Amino acid sequence: MKGKVKVLVVDDSAVARQTLAEILSSDAGIEVMATAADPFIAAEKMRDEVPDVIMLDVEMPRMDGITFLHKIMTQHPIPVVICSSLTERGSETALKALEYGAVEIIQKPRLGAKQFLEESKVRICDAVKAASVAKLRRIQPDILKVSPKLTADAVIAKPRKAMVQTTEKVVVVGASTGGTEALRVFLEALPLDAPGMVIVQHMPERFTSAFARRLDSLCRVSVKEAEDGDSVIRGRALIAPGNRHTLLKRSGARYYVEIKDGPLVCRQRPSVDVLFRSAARYAGRNAVGVIMTGMGDDGARGMLEMKETGASTIAQDEDSCVVFGMPKEAIKLGAVDKVVPLEAIAGMVLKECA
Repeated sequence: MKGKVKVLVVDDSAVARQTLAEILSSDAGIEVMATAADPFIAAEKMRDEVPDVIMLDVEMPRMDGITFLHKIMTQHPIPVVICSSLTERGSETALKALEYGAVEIIQKPRLGAKQFLEESKVRICDAVKAASVAKLRRIQPDILKVSPKLTADAVIAKPRKAMVQTTEKVVVVGASTGGTEALRVFLEALPLDAPGMVIVQHMPERFTSAFARRLDSLCRVSVKEAEDGDSVIRGRALIAPGNRHTLLKRSGARYYVEIKDGPLVCRQRPSVDVLFRSAARYAGRNAVGVIMTGMGDDGARGMLEMKETGASTIAQDEDSCVVFGMPKEAIKLGAVDKVVPLEAIAGMVLKECA
């Protein structure tokens, strides 16, 4: 039987350290092995005992959390969950943390952090337990010095196609833990005229816009954070905004998205289930659903509804997932037609849309 998940909490706020320690210790499957006020103290504690997971703040004295994360992932990879105050500008830093190998991001408000952390107890504990079984990759030091590969698209505006026909395919994608990297691999492999798609990646508010901008700079397709009423057209991927549900709708021959508030679904907002169920209703057999790496079961029931209406459904396989939770649950429900490695998803989507 697997023992408790040992966690090292690193945060310069004494209140945050105490609150996180109390929250994590309340879960029978988690043990807080130590807390530290900065990375230097954390490194000293890690000499005595190596944690299963590190809960890490970003803004700290002496060494910031991103630098510490980089050192960990280039020397001795350990699952890291970032718990930090994110602003519009700061979200770029958190996005960099995911590039460097952080498993999950938990947004901590600058004010009222103690109350927020207490209210987010289930999510925090779930994130730590998922991180403890995540598959990590060692970051090569030189990779940080390489600029993104640019194409002529950086100079020439990407074309916007006319409105799609009702018989044209539309793609809906859901991902969570490990999804930021998986989505990059998937979207980078798509051609300029790929089918229109809508994506839910579990992310904090104000974080998805930075994520979309980064993907847009890397991919041939256009990528943007979805806005209410945006058309779903060829050559464009819409990323659901954090803390808002995103639904696929149709008006005549035009597919578009509706952005709305609402309760948490499967503990998430945005929810993959909400997107997939709307796709089953408004696109039916013209939809292709993709479920990727992530913890929990968000998307499984929605994908089953899609399959029942004639949609094609694809799941990422276990070997290429950081956390094989969401795909596994969809497969268990019988909602998945094909299970393929991450690198093969783009080709499979294009084949199903042909």
